[in-house]
Amino acid sequence: MMNYTKYRPYPTMDMPNRKWPNNTITKAPVWCSVDMRDGNQSLEIPMNLPEKLKFFQFLVDTGFKEIEIGFPAASDTEFEFARCLIDNNLIPDDVTVQVLTQSRPHIIHKTFEALKGAKKAIVHLYNSTSTLQRDVVFGNSMQETIDLAVAGAKQIKEEAAAIPETEFFFEYSPESFTGTEMPFAVEICNAVLDVWEPTPDHKAIINLPSTVEMATPNIYADQIEYCCENLKYRNSIYVSLHAHNDRGTAVAATELAMLAGADRVEGTLFGNGERTGNTDIMNVAMNIFSQGIDPELDFSHIDEAVKIYEESTRMSISPRHPYAGSLVYTAFSGSHQDAIRKGMEAMKQHPDHWEVPYLPIDPMDVGRNYDPIVRINSQSGKGGVAFVLEQNFGLYLPKAFQQDFSTVTTSMSDRQHKDLTPADIYEAFIDHYVDGRAPLELVTYKEIVLKNHEDVAIEAECNFNGKPLTLKGTGNGIISALCHAIEDYFHIVMEVVDYREHSMSHGTKSRAISYIQIADNEGGIYFGAGTSSNITKSGLRAVVSTTNKIIR
Repeated sequence: MMNYTKYRPYPTMDMPNRKWPNNTITKAPVWCSVDMRDGNQSLEIPMNLPEKLKFFQFLVDTGFKEIEIGFPAASDTEFEFARCLIDNNLIPDDVTVQVLTQSRPHIIHKTFEALKGAKKAIVHLYNSTSTLQRDVVFGNSMQETIDLAVAGAKQIKEEAAAIPETEFFFEYSPESFTGTEMPFAVEICNAVLDVWEPTPDHKAIINLPSTVEMATPNIYADQIEYCCENLKYRNSIYVSLHAHNDRGTAVAATELAMLAGADRVEGTLFGNGERTGNTDIMNVAMNIFSQGIDPELDFSHIDEAVKIYEESTRMSISPRHPYAGSLVYTAFSGSHQDAIRKGMEAMKQHPDHWEVPYLPIDPMDVGRNYDPIVRINSQSGKGGVAFVLEQNFGLYLPKAFQQDFSTVTTSMSDRQHKDLTPADIYEAFIDHYVDGRAPLELVTYKEIVLKNHEDVAIEAECNFNGKPLTLKGTGNGIISALCHAIEDYFHIVMEVVDYREHSMSHGTKSRAISYIQIADNEGGIYFGAGTSSNITKSGLRAVVSTTNKIIR
């Protein structure tokens, strides 16, 4: 057994009057992509310069207005990337680049060297504040930790003043915020803010990271609400989130923390980052989108995001990833398939309001189509099979017909041990039901209206086992007349239980398909279909196709 006794539960916040549970998200936050830093530094093979430039342009095209481009004092590669963007004028006027720096004098100075000539930039200062980091890693007291942050804040302010042509914004992160005593987290943030003296017209950013996700998302929300209520300069700062995913709940923690008052979200595409990664910024944005709120990021071509991510990071997107996974708009379960099919049909009555079972968003909104929504395997039901034939081939099977055909496709999938493509399903439908010509084949026919003008007679020229055969019969319609002719010749009973027909496409040259369900006198139920450019002939072919099932 695993030794659970060496772990301690994370302490909760004593906040009986917490407000965030009653709040709702009503607008998008300020987004900041940290793919180029937090995501890139965690790769086995970091992006090279051309890959970074391509990824940066994708983030710009997606709509990010704040992009953290790296830690320029940490390596020559990071420094070169910052200079390349600035020297080649690759940063749009409405985009602000962000860089990270520790609170160390020579690192701060080199950071500003990397930013010379930029029109706008965010300088992101951090130092570790958690109890564990102070005691075990740095051996610093609370006051020494505050002094380090304040010294860095002062130097940043001085360095920025020496480059007046650049508009600088300042950001501070108490690293390992979630492992920090909340009163101390507020104290150190306020000390930094007292140095920077932000205003409503020129705000600072206080970023509160769950550098290690240590508790349930509701506790992170409590911590954010506590800070929002106790930080100075509240109208002059953006409270920012940077959640990691150690417990697998970074997206939930981010959403609850937004309810708690946060204004800004840092994250990465598909949650890339150290260890288990960061908040999946696409996931949060698409969640907002699904609630009818403009996310202010454009993922209408989500496969492009998948492509550039996989090329740049050399990692793969899970097929079950929300919104972007290859299987997330796919239903295998028969009941799910039937519900989706009916939901799609109902959408025709209210096309402006998306409401389809099992599909929280319209796949077309992210550049997907309806083709892969339903895939057929041995677990699929009649609804899924019917949906595939409707969407891909314009065939609308009656309900009983659907049920009969589902047994065919289930058996096929079982034998082949794979799911069936739309082409597989269509071919099976044709082979099993349509225009069957053995042993009986309809060659030509003549319809005769009888004197009472109510009944008709048919004289059908056929082949039976390769030999000519003439069938004659009467009925209240040509379908029943042929059935009676077949009954008389083969000494069988044919009761038409259901008959349907429809055009397979639009236009004068369209073909028709007819479906028929016939019962015999021994309780057998048989299904067949016929096609022709002539609607009458398609019905007669359906009768013959079904007859061949009976007499075989």
